[in-house]
Amino acid sequence: MDAFLSKEVLQGLERARKRAQHKKNRLRLHVGDAVYPLLSVSDTGFELEHDAAPHLRGFVDIYDGARHLANCLVIHSELEGEIMRYEYKRHTNVADGPAKDFAEDENAPVALLRKG
Repeated sequence: MDAFLSKEVLQGLERARKRAQHKKNRLRLHVGDAVYPLLSVSDTGFELEHDAAPHLRGFVDIYDGARHLANCLVIHSELEGEIMRYEYKRHTNVADGPAKDFAEDENAPVALLRKG
């Protein structure tokens, strides 16, 4: 298919694809005060566009919009085409609520109902 399309048309299609991906993707990488849009996140690492990708080592935070998803320690990166791939040494999911300091009973009631 590439043989039938001009170079300008292919570049325009690639720009449109990137723009559409940025609109629907809310994943962001926070490094101190800097924020970078993520292309994807996996169990082993994450990806950034080469143009926006800094040289990262150390702790970073991953957000989905305003929701904090994970705190990560980044150790390795490699360039593959237009994408910079980073790998985790440590990936810790952020808890939604406070940690419980007691063991819950399996048969505990979920809710209490009042009479009348």
